Amino acid sequence: MADTTGNTSGTGAVTAPHPDSIPREARWKYIGPGIVVAATGVGAGDLVATLIAGSNFGYTLLWAAVIGCLVKISLAEAAGRWHLSTGRTLFDGWAGLGRWTTYFFAVYAVVWGFVYGAAAMSSSALPLQALFPDVMDLEWWGIACGVVGLVFVWFNKYAVFEKVMTVLVGVMFVVTVYLAVRVTPNLPDALAGLLPVLPDEKDSVLNTLGLIGGVGGTITLAAYGYWVNAKGWTNTGWMKVMRLDNRVAYATTGIFVIAMLFVGAELLHAREVALAGGDKGLLQLGDILADEYGTTTAKFFLIGFFATSFTSLIGVWHGVSLMFADFVARYRKRARTTGAEVASGERERSWPFRAYLLWLTFPPMVLLFAGQPFRLIIIYGVLGAAFLPFLAGTLIWLLNSDRTPRQWRNGWVSNGMLAVAGLLFLVLCVKQVWDQPWSEFF
Repeated sequence: MADTTGNTSGTGAVTAPHPDSIPREARWKYIGPGIVVAATGVGAGDLVATLIAGSNFGYTLLWAAVIGCLVKISLAEAAGRWHLSTGRTLFDGWAGLGRWTTYFFAVYAVVWGFVYGAAAMSSSALPLQALFPDVMDLEWWGIACGVVGLVFVWFNKYAVFEKVMTVLVGVMFVVTVYLAVRVTPNLPDALAGLLPVLPDEKDSVLNTLGLIGGVGGTITLAAYGYWVNAKGWTNTGWMKVMRLDNRVAYATTGIFVIAMLFVGAELLHAREVALAGGDKGLLQLGDILADEYGTTTAKFFLIGFFATSFTSLIGVWHGVSLMFADFVARYRKRARTTGAEVASGERERSWPFRAYLLWLTFPPMVLLFAGQPFRLIIIYGVLGAAFLPFLAGTLIWLLNSDRTPRQWRNGWVSNGMLAVAGLLFLVLCVKQVWDQPWSEFF
């Protein structure tokens, strides 16, 4: 389990050791934000998308899943490098690019948070209802998950949050690796899947890009820098530890994704089973596992399904609320917001942090009962698709300008990776916008 450094002052600030005092071989003991971002970024939807890719194409797109992890490493590293090299928060950097960033984030935070809150609660409720079918309806399980997430994040600071996330990641890891081993993967075929080959199917390019872009890619990539600061890392002395932490994050993500692709390839593709899209596809997989390996394996899988969904819920409850609190602080004081303020625990005690927590939890409960309003879902989809191109583009802008100390500006590798990420997400954004039923919107 990651060492969270554990000590807090009376104000809730995290007390981190001086980075120069950490031996090179001991750096791995201080990882933590990477575990959090991996757990939050890989939700039930990512696992279903990977299962469907394995079901449809076998091992053919294994290379795309690996590239997806590499792309996300570059984005999260860039966000963390901005926080550590400048001492400023990411939103403070965005605010310096013009008011348009403020308008975009404000609309995004309100609409995205409202719809995502309902989706996260519903996703966490599905495995609980399957495990305990006679206790209560799905909607009430969802409300219970949302309230538990609210109470947990409200009353605990980052150090405790990280420890709980690490335990849940351990559960996810054990379950996914167990399933991958249980289905007995064909290792020669899996190794062949590392060669960049496109399936001979209609829209194979877009399907492949979708898999690359969907491997743990959400607003939590931007939240990574905030978790780095909340850990107590606030200066360039922590840069090497942060980079190790980030690599561990996406190695972990890669294991989750590859394991589920193995399951899709062996359990579904070989048997020509079509899996439903969305979170309910995981429930369908649970039924298949019960038929194939017995109810114990199916229940074990449902526990992993819950861990996957609930880490995404509390991760967003904490990380995006932290970003929103910083957004409000920057807007109110019209002055620089710093990583030191995040490390002090000041943001986690602020009224904007708790107000956004409430926004994520209670208004979305209406959607659990009433269904999701059509026009709002379209706007949510467009904003969600636009966020990662926005993140990649603004990081290229910030990290190639005099806003960043010269030593820590992008090199050609970083610029190349961020440019590839930006282009990838721009293509996916255009496709998502194009696919929306706009004729029915008006």
